[in-house]
Amino acid sequence: MTRRFLVGSRLFTGDAILDGHGLLIGEGRILDLLPSGREPDAEILRLPDEALLAPGFIDAQVNGAGGVLFNDRPTVEAALAIAAALRRSGTVGLLPTFITDDRARTEQAARAALAAAAIPGSGVLGVHLEGPFLSPERPGVHEPRFIRVPDAADVAFLTGLAAGAPDARVLVTLAPERVEDETLARLSAGGVILSAGHSAAGVERVEEAAGRGLRGVTHLFNAMPPIVNRAPGLALAGMSDPRLWCGIIADGVHVHPALLRATLAAKPAGRVFLVTDAMPPVGTDATGFTLYGRTIHRRDGRLETGDGTLAGADIDMIGAVRNAVALLGVELEEALRMASLYPAAFLGLEDRYGRLAPGHRAALVLLGADLEVLRTWV
Repeated sequence: MTRRFLVGSRLFTGDAILDGHGLLIGEGRILDLLPSGREPDAEILRLPDEALLAPGFIDAQVNGAGGVLFNDRPTVEAALAIAAALRRSGTVGLLPTFITDDRARTEQAARAALAAAAIPGSGVLGVHLEGPFLSPERPGVHEPRFIRVPDAADVAFLTGLAAGAPDARVLVTLAPERVEDETLARLSAGGVILSAGHSAAGVERVEEAAGRGLRGVTHLFNAMPPIVNRAPGLALAGMSDPRLWCGIIADGVHVHPALLRATLAAKPAGRVFLVTDAMPPVGTDATGFTLYGRTIHRRDGRLETGDGTLAGADIDMIGAVRNAVALLGVELEEALRMASLYPAAFLGLEDRYGRLAPGHRAALVLLGADLEVLRTWV
């Protein structure tokens, strides 16, 4: 077994930053954390003194990157290309996200993503199906003609996916007011992770759904009604229900930073995590792309249709980490947890990702003094 000892930089374990220690890895896993003076029988890799070695980032919502849109190319090759493009920004694991489309293409995308997840070192962790079981009242940029309620065939397909790939993750964003309690319970019991989004549900319905297996809220505050005094809805349910994890887009565009700061103050520690909602221009110099035949413009940090509707985000995970520090005022250690440990916990992968601990995957990111990505290991 080839063993490497990564030493010289500080280590962020997921709990604290350590000086004077190195990380022993082999066969794709972390073997030990050792004082730097006790160099083991291994290949020594010297890292820059000013750098920080941390758990790599986990992104549960990635529509595309590097010029590739998963909805345009729902293939194994596209999923791998997206993961490779985002690796340069510190992401070691992600869910290719396929938004609302017809049944055949949705099933094709899900199978392709899970096939990519089965490839060792791919960086693909499963699939995120954002739709088609959404609210026609809150479609965002999703195509309304494809929005529908789930039927028995959908339940059988999704639970079959999860059962056939127990090491991968099947995440479905849905509108809880459009899905019956029995369906929610069957999907959750079958291993499907359920998240509420693109929804007009009231707070009471969200709380009921949380008792039937709903686990999270997708891009909190986006594609849902604003909080008002007599009808607080999904947004407040996400903020106030301690059972629910909330994904947030910290790009300074999708949600005002003050509202995200309020969310962090309201939620239990560990229940808010970063997502990118990245689209094909991320990692390129492209000025736009096409979605559902419509041109999406890239301008001033926004991706939007001609009428100003947001269509995903123009950010990568290291950018989200920087913004969590600069805009949300969190400590660096917490920002790193929001990009690694907390999304891993939401996906039930905290025994593999998010910490520098023996037995965990050697899925790592090396950060420079200005939080630039120097190197990534998957």
